[in-house]
Amino acid sequence: QVQLVESGGGLVQAGDSLRLSCTASGRTFSAYAMGWFRQAPGKEREFVAAISRSGGSTSYSDSVKGRFTISRDNAKNTVYLTMNNLKPEDTAVYYCAQGISSWPGERTADFGSWGQGTQVTVSS
Repeated sequence: QVQLVESGGGLVQAGDSLRLSCTASGRTFSAYAMGWFRQAPGKEREFVAAISRSGGSTSYSDSVKGRFTISRDNAKNTVYLTMNNLKPEDTAVYYCAQGISSWPGERTADFGSWGQGTQVTVSS
């Protein structure tokens, strides 16, 4: 079993940047892909970004491609989501998730463990 703890959310203005962090404990971090999802009020949880266990492969949703960057530091058991040029439509609770394999999937079913989430609010 793995425990995932997100941090770094907050209230920002449109155009600002934030970096989310997710630290894992309890399971071999470097063996699995990691991902970020988000859920806005009244909407389903949606894929944001994912990274392979080595960090050599990444994938992004079309809505964040070019603005967000996912990265990981296996020595620190931490995955990051750097968000630039934030927009009001990025407002959501952001969840960190650990994959069930080493390859970065994009479905919620590709991830077996989830953090509690961190709120990101972008004002216009």
